[in-house]
Amino acid sequence: MSQQELPPDGDVYAEQAKKLVDDVIELAIKRLETNLSLMSEKERTFESLKYSEMMSRESTFAREDDFVIDNIAWLAIGDFSVEMAESKINEFIKTWKYDNSWLYCVDYLGKDEHEFDTRHRFRVRWSVPTRRKPIPRATACVYFTFQVSKIKPKSHPVEVFYVFETNRLVHKPGESRFREKWLKDIIESKVIMMQALTF
Repeated sequence: MSQQELPPDGDVYAEQAKKLVDDVIELAIKRLETNLSLMSEKERTFESLKYSEMMSRESTFAREDDFVIDNIAWLAIGDFSVEMAESKINEFIKTWKYDNSWLYCVDYLGKDEHEFDTRHRFRVRWSVPTRRKPIPRATACVYFTFQVSKIKPKSHPVEVFYVFETNRLVHKPGESRFREKWLKDIIESKVIMMQALTF
């Protein structure tokens, strides 16, 4: 290739990155297929057989094309206040789909000053009170962080992140779909742990 035929550096890196990602995905699919084929007869229960029949390259990457992840208009840096942030958290949670038996409350935990921003932390505590147990045995928390920049223009939006208790994955509003199962899993794991402890 002559100097004129070479693609710009950015294109070369993009192509290399694309090839690297494709190779990793291909390797992961091969490992899944190999693991299924190496199962012993004892391991091949009805469920695993059903799973291996369903598993193909098409079903591995199946997506719900018509599903839209809801989001809201978040605060601008100049409009930020703790009360407005709590209001926005409540508005955002209304976009989640969950059973009516769940109740939650929003608590302000404080702020952390950094060189270029201030991070305001909130806790949303979830529970399922019932008539027989109005005080739930366990709760599940979602922690929201509002990152208010000190250097960006006041018209820019505040960065918002949230994490589920016991989980390391950091979510951004509008980029991941809420699952009620995440809250249930947190509460179930706490109940199981409490049952194992003796006082």
